[in-house]
Amino acid sequence: MRTTEERKDILNKIKQVALDIYNAITKKKTPSLTTPLRGLSNVYYDKNVGYFQLGSKVKRRTLTVSTSKTFAQTLRMLTLSKNLVETDDIATKREAYYVSKNWGDARFSEQPESDAIMDDIEAMFGVNREQLGFIPEEKGGDVAGELIVIDKDPQTGKEIRIDCTKMGTGAYSIPSSVEHLKFETDADFILAIETAGMYQRLVKHAYWKKANAILISMGGVPTRACRRFIRRLADDKKLPVYVFTDGDPYGYLNIYRTLKVGSGNAAHINKYFCVPQAHYIGITPDDIINYKLPTHPLKDVDIKRIKDGLKNDPFVKLRPEWQKALKKQLLMKKRAEQQALAQHGLNFVITNYLPEKLSNPKSWLP
Repeated sequence: MRTTEERKDILNKIKQVALDIYNAITKKKTPSLTTPLRGLSNVYYDKNVGYFQLGSKVKRRTLTVSTSKTFAQTLRMLTLSKNLVETDDIATKREAYYVSKNWGDARFSEQPESDAIMDDIEAMFGVNREQLGFIPEEKGGDVAGELIVIDKDPQTGKEIRIDCTKMGTGAYSIPSSVEHLKFETDADFILAIETAGMYQRLVKHAYWKKANAILISMGGVPTRACRRFIRRLADDKKLPVYVFTDGDPYGYLNIYRTLKVGSGNAAHINKYFCVPQAHYIGITPDDIINYKLPTHPLKDVDIKRIKDGLKNDPFVKLRPEWQKALKKQLLMKKRAEQQALAQHGLNFVITNYLPEKLSNPKSWLP
């Protein structure tokens, strides 16, 4: 749900792009569209800000014979967004792709083409695509614990109070858009968990009650909705965020880093979706040793990911603690899963591991 001001702002931006193109054509000039260049080559990381920010490099799409189709597709996507915002409606990314089948020669052949245009528009305006009316297909993540989510009935607009302590063996599922949600909680912290299996164990044994916490299942790399939900909840209620993943490069540099500082491709909207206040309390190379965990050998892709992170990742390059941990794992050539803690008992994670980690900030990674 967008506010009236947000809708007005988006519509003004779309109309301005259309006006610029119209004015260029009437003056017999070649119209063009300018968007920021997305990727790690055009981002920088400032520890004081806490997330990847977009640099100054841009790409300019000028209307020529070779670019006419992409140019037309961009204008068509802008028109679709305008209609969605004006009617306060939504379209999934997949639906937007299929809508284009009515666009004649401007239709998309594959969804990655429409996704790329959508991302360009998002970067052009410096807003998230949910504000443009486009939502993802995937769900946002599962929540259980000491939290009341205040939503709205889409038909009546009346408030709906959802108590996340009363979900039984289920969970509250984070919606695709979370901007309108409000929160009530007396929890001490948010625990974001990589795997659904570990999340289910903690929910089964009501770990949230023992620790007075809010548990959120990320299901791998968290979706934008999940990241935005965590960020809004943490900011609104001034809650610390702890992240619990497997002890491998994917958990460190894909899941955790994406949640904390964002990504290069989405640097134009990282300020909305990253969680700079997050701390890593998951499996570390030191944990593998100290807890004598069963391990698996690093795969070639793991080794490459570590080396790339040490050489090219702005977040890692400014964090000596992460450099040390990654170099240690590279020497060990081992990785460990969250579930490896079960070697010491199925509920060792509840009785020992998490309490010990939470009580020892020196064991965390930034």
